[in-house]
Amino acid sequence: MKTIVRFIFFGVVFFRLTFLNAQSDQPMIGQVAPSFTLKGLDGKTYSLEQFRGKYVVIHLAATWCPFCNAEAPHLEQLYKDYQQKGVQVFIIDVKEGKELVAKSSQKFNFSFPVLLDEDGAISTKYAPANVQPDLARDEVPLASNLIIDKEGNIRFYSLLNTTTFDAKLLKVKQKLDELLSISETK
Repeated sequence: MKTIVRFIFFGVVFFRLTFLNAQSDQPMIGQVAPSFTLKGLDGKTYSLEQFRGKYVVIHLAATWCPFCNAEAPHLEQLYKDYQQKGVQVFIIDVKEGKELVAKSSQKFNFSFPVLLDEDGAISTKYAPANVQPDLARDEVPLASNLIIDKEGNIRFYSLLNTTTFDAKLLKVKQKLDELLSISETK
């Protein structure tokens, strides 16, 4: 009986530490966002540094990810709603070829850049330490949304949490509105 109770206790603790806390806390807030230079589907090269002075929303994705696909039309709408307010949106597709990503992106008709992290190196940079240790580091941030401020610091980071999944990006919009209103008062 003691063994069963111990097993259940450690199972609950493991679940709570691994899934609930790891995914509900916003990691890396206040840290300088890892830099990147990536090719887009459009053939252009994009770097985070070239967008200093703007807010940047990054969505880390894969074509096979149902959560990423659920958020895709809302990312397009977010871009349309915030583009004139100095906000740049990117999808960074992780470890997939250009042809597959282009085919998948066509159905969403994105008007913002879709970038290719073909080896997963950039996604790995955005993987918080000690979160989902059983996953490959480049898979940890999939379906995550980040907001990088005008100075290049992470101000919002939502890791995928299947119990509170926000496909309509309401929390991202709320944080953008907050940041933009602070910027207007400065």
